[in-house]
Amino acid sequence: MTIHARALLFDNDGTLVSSLASVDRCWARWADEYGVTEEFGKVELHGRPAVEIVAELLPADVVPEALARIEALEVEDVPNDGVHLLPGTRAFLDSLPAERWAVVTSATRRLAEARLDAVEVLPKTMVTADDITRGKPDPEPYLLAARELGVDPAHCVVFEDAPAGLAAGRAAGMTTVALTTTHQAHELDADLVVQDLSALSALVTDAGVDISVRG
Repeated sequence: MTIHARALLFDNDGTLVSSLASVDRCWARWADEYGVTEEFGKVELHGRPAVEIVAELLPADVVPEALARIEALEVEDVPNDGVHLLPGTRAFLDSLPAERWAVVTSATRRLAEARLDAVEVLPKTMVTADDITRGKPDPEPYLLAARELGVDPAHCVVFEDAPAGLAAGRAAGMTTVALTTTHQAHELDADLVVQDLSALSALVTDAGVDISVRG
């Protein structure tokens, strides 16, 4: 199977990098600090902006302070083995021209930059929670990335590990590639499902990028 794209849009956590251990540590500590441990256990955490999670758990007047606290905890945890590259990430990104791809993350810009700096991934274009009003599964983040790259959404391919992100890509009218790094294949609704980026190769042409599954 070969997928043709003019732009490639990558989720970050669970797609390019793994930060699951850090996320679990920091959010568990945060939930304990704010006394919402029981409620937190029922919340879908992965692939959603922190502001939505915090607003779901706490009164509105506490949200700004609590949001700043979880961001600080996660940024501070990055040097504590809080992030590492997933298989295939470096080689796949290195094969792409900088103007052909973007990172589209539910993290804040401060947190996303901290994690990407730690693994020396430097996207030319990045859309974060700070840039949007509606997070995944809404298509707004991916539509904004396509606009910033100057590419029709129909010619974009989204790489995601979470159902919410895949739903956002589909709603944006984009081709979707799911990675089974955090969810099982049967949980992921996508045009193509692979283990991680090491399963894929990219051929850059004048017309765009041809993405193929390694034989």
